[in-house]
Amino acid sequence: MIERDGCSVPDAYGDVLLEYAAVREAGAGVIDLSDRGRIRVSGTEAVQFLNGLITNDMKTLAVDTWMPAAFPNVQGRLIASVRVVRLMDEGEGTDKKFCPTFLIDTEAATHARVLKTIERFTLAGDFRVTDVTNATALLSVQGKQAVEIIRKALGDAAATLAPNQVAQFAEVAVLRASHTKEACFDLVVDAVDAASLWETLQSAGARPFGHAALEILRIEAGVPRYGVDMDETNVVTEAALDDAVSYTKGCYVGQEIIARIKYRGHVAKKLSGLLFERGVGVESGATISVAGKEVGKVTSVTYSPHLGRTIALAYLKYDYVAPGTAVTVMIGDEEIAAQVTELPFVPATAPPEQNVYS
Repeated sequence: MIERDGCSVPDAYGDVLLEYAAVREAGAGVIDLSDRGRIRVSGTEAVQFLNGLITNDMKTLAVDTWMPAAFPNVQGRLIASVRVVRLMDEGEGTDKKFCPTFLIDTEAATHARVLKTIERFTLAGDFRVTDVTNATALLSVQGKQAVEIIRKALGDAAATLAPNQVAQFAEVAVLRASHTKEACFDLVVDAVDAASLWETLQSAGARPFGHAALEILRIEAGVPRYGVDMDETNVVTEAALDDAVSYTKGCYVGQEIIARIKYRGHVAKKLSGLLFERGVGVESGATISVAGKEVGKVTSVTYSPHLGRTIALAYLKYDYVAPGTAVTVMIGDEEIAAQVTELPFVPATAPPEQNVYS
């Protein structure tokens, strides 16, 4: 176990490379992501309030689907990257008042700030906020055999969910999504039922994997992590979160800045991929240069077993983000050659709509 973002999480269950291979190369793995924050939002004014706070358009989010979004501040800088799930509206088909209901899923590092951002509006209208993190668990099945494992564990209907679709099967809410660019299902369940579901998934063929393997997988997938690859110093669109932004919805906090960047030019820097020719000991924070001029910094780095070389996520000045651009990275007093590459580093086997941007 390790401490990360204030939570104790499983680092590994044994051999990290075997855990990694279960997801990337063959089979599938199951990971406990319950440290992520889960916040339930409901009320007749829920759509209105959320639309004023986040970058994507809640009016277009259908029941039993999800979409990526971001919470920006007034300068358009990133408070949190989230996934918003539209649940069955409370009161639908009854005499109760129609009441849109959402589940916001975010990283552990941004759980408290998301909760604080939305809780302040609970007295402004019919807008109710409940933190359900401790009452629920989030397990995720990742890998090429994820569909078959979910079929064995939860049945054909769960295994055939469409991209971005959400459905309830017995006591388990199933989300079709990916954190690794592989086929994936996220499962939200009452905390008291999590251990039983974990055993069921293992019996169906899923191998447990921890956050050490997930770190390799998410860097290969080009997925930024808050506090490592993005934070409140970044404009939302610098952090490769373009799909989390709607440019056709109405006003929201930070909208003017984000829209101005898109329509009047481009971001000053952007999260990009770096590919090294071999395995090298690059560290986060390493300086990136072109012809002696500093053009960026490394944020995340790992050795990719799939590619057999070191890869990194990095912020580069906009003039240097084109794939194929040759750069050098400082390792101590030595300059190591690298090449800018498109993200993700590995081909996606999950449909693009399933990929989670957090």
